[in-house]
Amino acid sequence: MSNFTILSGGYDTFVASYLFDASASTLALTGKYTTGNNPSWLAGHPTNASIFYATDENEDGALQSFTVDAAGAVSSAISTVASGGSSPAHAAALSTGQVAVFNYGGGNGFVIPTAEDPLSFEDSTATLITFPVPASGASHPHEAVQFGDEILVPDLGADKVYRLTEAGSPGTWTIAGSIDQPAGSGPRHAIVIDDLIYVVHELDNTVTVQQVPELGTNSSELLGNVSIVPDDAPAGAKYGAGEILIPATSDAFPTQYIYATNRNVGTETDTRGDSVAILEYSADGGLKLLSQFHTGIQQIRGAVFGGENSEYLIASGVVGEGGVAVFKRTEEGKNFEEVARNTDIPTRTSFLWV
Repeated sequence: MSNFTILSGGYDTFVASYLFDASASTLALTGKYTTGNNPSWLAGHPTNASIFYATDENEDGALQSFTVDAAGAVSSAISTVASGGSSPAHAAALSTGQVAVFNYGGGNGFVIPTAEDPLSFEDSTATLITFPVPASGASHPHEAVQFGDEILVPDLGADKVYRLTEAGSPGTWTIAGSIDQPAGSGPRHAIVIDDLIYVVHELDNTVTVQQVPELGTNSSELLGNVSIVPDDAPAGAKYGAGEILIPATSDAFPTQYIYATNRNVGTETDTRGDSVAILEYSADGGLKLLSQFHTGIQQIRGAVFGGENSEYLIASGVVGEGGVAVFKRTEEGKNFEEVARNTDIPTRTSFLWV
């Protein structure tokens, strides 16, 4: 397969649809479909590729459901439900038929059941989860990650990854524990592989690795803690790490590499654009930063792998005119090359390969 449909959210009033032709190395904007305001994060249904969810990242946050057809045409919103707070920055569709949505600005969120029709929310059964207010003054839950029967929630304000468990019925979840993170690090996003949790930290621009402890134990030794800031950053640069991605290994990409995005929010931009840091972790070698690939994008916000063997990375930023770019992994995943770019929409915040 060489043609891929990709949806994209942003700080606007629409979801955009793109067609990436890998054979021709082209990326075409194929449609703009009206949604709620600021559909910043898109989450695909785990088993039905025609269904996805979008957050409305506003003061009065919301979660919406949509359908998409094979050509990338997106329906009007099927169902809309309040997120329970302000600025829902992330949503995750769970294998249980529930959708988790947490409010970065509100310090709270829901895990909302869906009906037999996964496009319909049963929000009346969902209990609002409120995270403790840390000494820093504000809880900022930034993501929901399904881990077995748990949901892990990196809290950028609390320097913790909270652990949620279901309390008897769908929609009723409780904080069952947490995993401590380095003070002042600002955990943003996380991935769990083989009981190791990899976290990208926005405030100190690091990636960490640690064992997921038994539930009830909050501390776990750091197996790795590495800065991802480029050595040759401009003098006026100031970084806030964004995304962490770890594609599955394959014959084409036999080594597990970790990819983390740098976001330069400082006064001096890098003419090469923000970089993707490429790292590797092994039990005997620890966590190492291998290289940086510069993207020509300013303040990377959305970055997602797709295609066969996760060969391609699509990314965009939230400032500038860099548009949306597709990069191909090379050197068995140790590097990238740009293969396509579309600047019809200058900024985007999230992507979904459908």
